[in-house]
Amino acid sequence: MILVYTHKVTNRISYTFRTIFEQILKTSVSFTDDTKFYLSCKTAKLSYTTKAIDDGLYFTSTSLLFEEEIKLQNTAAIPQTDGTVGLFEISTNKHSNFDVFATVFYLISRYEEYLPHQKDKHGRFLATESFAFKNNCIELPMVNIWAEKIAQLVTTHFTNYKFPERKFEFLSTIDIDNAFAIKHKGFWRTVGGLAKSITEPQNLKNRIDVLRDKTEDPYDTYDYQDEVHQKYNIKPIYFFLVGNYASFDKNIAFNNKNFQYLIKKIAITNTVGLHPSYQSNSNVTLLKEEKLRLENIINKNITKSRQHFLKLSFPLTYRNLMAIGINEDYTMGYAENSGFRASICSPYYFFDLEKNKVSPLKIVPFCVMEAGLKYYQNCTVEEGIININKIVEIVKKVNGTFVSIWHNESLSDEGIWKGWRRVYEQMLLDVKK
Repeated sequence: MILVYTHKVTNRISYTFRTIFEQILKTSVSFTDDTKFYLSCKTAKLSYTTKAIDDGLYFTSTSLLFEEEIKLQNTAAIPQTDGTVGLFEISTNKHSNFDVFATVFYLISRYEEYLPHQKDKHGRFLATESFAFKNNCIELPMVNIWAEKIAQLVTTHFTNYKFPERKFEFLSTIDIDNAFAIKHKGFWRTVGGLAKSITEPQNLKNRIDVLRDKTEDPYDTYDYQDEVHQKYNIKPIYFFLVGNYASFDKNIAFNNKNFQYLIKKIAITNTVGLHPSYQSNSNVTLLKEEKLRLENIINKNITKSRQHFLKLSFPLTYRNLMAIGINEDYTMGYAENSGFRASICSPYYFFDLEKNKVSPLKIVPFCVMEAGLKYYQNCTVEEGIININKIVEIVKKVNGTFVSIWHNESLSDEGIWKGWRRVYEQMLLDVKK
């Protein structure tokens, strides 16, 4: 148990310290604003306030964690020798020249995403708008790095205190945006696909061969996935899109028997979550309907989700998910950039800044998506392998959780995805080392 003294125990303080000590360092924490009680305790402890009250572990506090409103903050960068970059400068503390706890809160609450910012054409917060990107530290899980340093300070000062052992973890997640490239699309979509291929004889022949079951659908990579996951003892999470057909939602119809069979088959041995449609992002009624569709298909309660197109708007998206019974979301990350959107590589809880309180929704951040490497960062196969390995090693150093996103089509090893099976398998080898 770590005891924390502060002159006022606020929701923001409780949330920040619990994230660091309970979610990352796996130890318990308690709070007091009673000076006499704090001084009398002989347990491992630290104080976070404006003025030191003893000669123990003391961290100078700034104002952010004692505020309740959302307002523009001074985001002047304070570079550190380890490559991390802090916020909220202080000059009266021997442990740090910035308020590490206020910085952690600013980053994990996504405070900057509640402030005015530029969005892309899909209404998404851009990586280039973030503090971490602007300060060249987006590929560092800074919160975990600082948590490690805080733990070292505690064990140095309180030599009898031991933190629980923690280990690096890996989670493969796979989005099924389009279960099949050619098959099971319905009459009009099939005719349309054939018509578009008339001027490309080889493409037309390939389509016809798939439709006549002479060759496999290129997106039907599910047997390969089962094989490779068994080989490396991986238990992935699959997120299925079951929304209505629209411009950005083009999966097989949710009531198609072949699609339902695929979902049921995968759900037998894997965890299944919802991939809410593009349309449902701001429509909680449609979101609920999609969740019920998937639950009716697999006859199980759905509690996990990841937004299609990674559409995440604070706080609406998370409020809508909680309203329909989702308690874990895997959207926290960027489409266009590898790294850490919230500068953290451990699951943690959503803090609703507008309500100024923590929620029961667990956020599981990802740090690599193959589509981001391919489409946004223009990586070759070899560059993709190097990029992923670099981030795996960074997460290993802090005993964090490395979460990846892949899609069934990217594992086809055909067309633009030629060679990317090797990238996936090398990633699985790297995380097992």
